[in-house]
Amino acid sequence: MKMGEDFLNYQAFVDTINKIACIISVKLNPDGTKGEPCIEAANDLYLKSVNVDPKDFVPGRPYYDYIFKNVSFEGMSYKSFLSNVLLHNYVYDEHVNGWLDNYFIPLVSDREDVQYGLFTYDMTPEADPDKVSDVTPAAAASAIKTSITLRENSDFEAAIQKVTENIRKDCKATGCAIILADFESKTFDFVAQSLKLDENEKIPEDFDENSFFNVIERWDALIAGGNCFMAIDNFDNVKLKNKEWYDSMVMMGIKNIALYPLRTNGETIGYFWVTNFDTSNMLHTRQTLELTSFLLASEVSNRRLYKQMEKLSVMDLLTDTYNRNAMNNKISDIVAGKYQINNPYGVVFVDMNGLKTINDSEGHIAGDTLLKETADVLKSTFAGCDIYRVGGDEFLAIVEDKTEDEFNRMIEKIREASNKSETVKFAIGSCYEDASFDIRNAMHEADVKMYEDKAKFYNMHPEKSRRKE
Repeated sequence: MKMGEDFLNYQAFVDTINKIACIISVKLNPDGTKGEPCIEAANDLYLKSVNVDPKDFVPGRPYYDYIFKNVSFEGMSYKSFLSNVLLHNYVYDEHVNGWLDNYFIPLVSDREDVQYGLFTYDMTPEADPDKVSDVTPAAAASAIKTSITLRENSDFEAAIQKVTENIRKDCKATGCAIILADFESKTFDFVAQSLKLDENEKIPEDFDENSFFNVIERWDALIAGGNCFMAIDNFDNVKLKNKEWYDSMVMMGIKNIALYPLRTNGETIGYFWVTNFDTSNMLHTRQTLELTSFLLASEVSNRRLYKQMEKLSVMDLLTDTYNRNAMNNKISDIVAGKYQINNPYGVVFVDMNGLKTINDSEGHIAGDTLLKETADVLKSTFAGCDIYRVGGDEFLAIVEDKTEDEFNRMIEKIREASNKSETVKFAIGSCYEDASFDIRNAMHEADVKMYEDKAKFYNMHPEKSRRKE
């Protein structure tokens, strides 16, 4: 059959399919390279799904004339049609904001240099749990192992590291890593990494963390709205879109890579990847990595939410110091013996004289600014110490591992800052004692001294006594 006859037969064939479907051709060039997958025929359902009028469809055009370029789609097409293997994947595509249930089915071809295949899919806006979990027993076992590791280990970092090691071994890879990324602050963190390099691989000695975020920012262009980026022996697209990353992979001896985004509620929070993995069982590898990316994204998201809630429960958000609840917990732990305070120790109460005057005359925004400035002074002076905002304008610092002279110099530094300020003055009370002295009594002594200091201030400045403090 000639190409024209092939097209007519394939068009007639694809028109009989009552699902979104098209015929893909892949050409093998004389030099062994692969041509771009082209759409040779498409039924009306497919053309409608990609918003193409049937009269505008031109057979034999590259697939990306009709949909977004997708390296994973290309890889699946090559693997299925050139290796005569039926392939299936269930992936999220952000370009259509939905889940695609994809099938790649190789077809008969009378040409040695061109292979054909049927591509068909269903699309839904929400993930189907049954399809997400429709995996091989080996992939399911790996997912269960990952879930147990994440849930049963109280040490989150150790659990993530163990998962990374297990996945590397399961995929027979030489490398596996997880990073979290904050695209607002342009920062990232290697959460876990497992390596077992062969003689052809090496870690770059001049790894630059500052420039690596530039590499991370371009990963979404490679993933291209899909659920992963996979490259096996061909990194031309990486070279084109992320040259810095391409150069580092060549230097490291990486021959293949599977990169998965960690997404939650439409937000990418990190990435998970394996390198130089065994390509002989791609179905298992894909399913294992897809399930693992779901589990990791969920666990990391829950961890972040827990950390946020934990921070809200113990932090004063205005001043970024600990709050009264955190102080009460710390004192309770010291009294109960759960926390052994270092010997000797000091406590300092600092109260802002005249804050109400500022609030009344200049507004609460001005007052909030002074509170933040006061907190900054305290954090600078008592660096490394626990600082608490225990009331509206009152702070407490617990000082450990300082001599009495060092402690007194800290107090003097606070007094100097108070004397220099034109807007707010500090009332200060302190107590320095041996660890055997009950911290509650030390706090009481410091509090009494602070109120004595406050009374002296208002005796000298009765015009600022707008309320009894």
